[in-house]
This record gives sequence, structure tokens and C-alpha cells, in this order.
Amino acid sequence: MAQFAVIGLGRFGSACALELMKTGHSVLGVDTNPKLVNKYADQLSRAVIADVTDRQALEELGLDNYDVVLVAIGADIEACLVCVVHLKSFGVPTIWAKATSHAQHLILAKIGVNRIIHPEEEMGIRVAQMLSYPMVNDYITLGNGDYIVEVTASENMNGQTIKDVLREQMDDVQVLLVKRRGQTTTQPDADFALHAKDLLILLGQLQALRTAAPKLV
Repeated sequence: MAQFAVIGLGRFGSACALELMKTGHSVLGVDTNPKLVNKYADQLSRAVIADVTDRQALEELGLDNYDVVLVAIGADIEACLVCVVHLKSFGVPTIWAKATSHAQHLILAKIGVNRIIHPEEEMGIRVAQMLSYPMVNDYITLGNGDYIVEVTASENMNGQTIKDVLREQMDDVQVLLVKRRGQTTTQPDADFALHAKDLLILLGQLQALRTAAPKLV
């Protein structure tokens, strides 16, 4: 179980905090708004009212003991930047921050934020990708162009082997597992026969996955 702190309990911050709780982590929620803190107090490990631009108030939270601190107050650019500067001075090991503009992104990058998030932009890209490739249920980007993709086998794939489906992409797209009616086969071989509605988890570079996409419908 990791320890996370989420600063800013608006729609984005609270959604992240609650999802982290669901996955079994410990989450501290911080906001200046008492109503938001009270709203989520019973759903998080701990919820605190604090002015995140106040160095002493932040220091008292012991945020340097957390694995990751997410600063989710992108709309108030000044508060976001001041908060991050304080966190860096405390030696917080990993800082993620929400940005709402390119200028804010540049400043956050300059002061050493580990990961900068643009929620609306990233969600827009995600929706566009899934509209373009409707056979994709979900995907995760691993960086350097690598993706893990979840797809459901179509009726056209019923009875075909993995090598029948992937063909030229066999060397570029790896099938990590196939899930069928609660049974999971990890790293199936090329002659593994697929059934319609099998759940496949694929790993590969984006271009290789795009090339393979028409064969998955």
C-alpha cells in the first residue's frame, strides 16, 4: 500500500483521491474549502483543511513522508506554483501537478515537477483514440511509444489463432494474456485459438498496434 496526498479536492482531485482509495492505498486529502474537506472526510484516510500557500501549514502535514503528492489546483496558478515550491523545499520525493495552460506547464517543468497532467487535453486524446479504434476497451501508455491495450475478440476472430490474426505484426505486438469466462491464459503461444468475446491484453508500439487494428474487428 502506497501513501498519496492529493492537494485540491475539486472534481479532478477528488476523483483521483477516491480511485486511489478503491485500489487500496492510503490517501490524504487537502483543501482550503471546509465543505469539500467535510464531504470527503469519511471516504479518505485523512482529510485536512489547509492553506497550501502557507509553508508552515504544509510542513505540519509531513508531506515528505508520502510516496507521491498530487497538486490538483491547476485553476489557481499562483497557489499551485507556490505549493509546488514548498513541496520541493521539503524534499517530497515525487510530485505530480495539474496544469491548465502551456505557460503553467513550462514553469512546473522548470521547478522540477515529475509529471504534469492536462486532464481535459489527455481525456480528449483518449476519447479520440477510442472513437478511432472502437475495438479498444481501454489502454495505458507506458512511455517511449509503448502501449498496453485491452480489446475484445470479434466474431470474425472466432476460431482463428493468434498468428492468423496478427500475421506480419507477430514480432511487433505481444499478446500478454487472454481471458475467457473467468479463465486466464498468460503469454499464449502463436497457435492459441481465439473465441469471440475473449478479452486480449496486447503490448506494442503505437504504430504496430495501429497496423494490427483492422485485423481485430
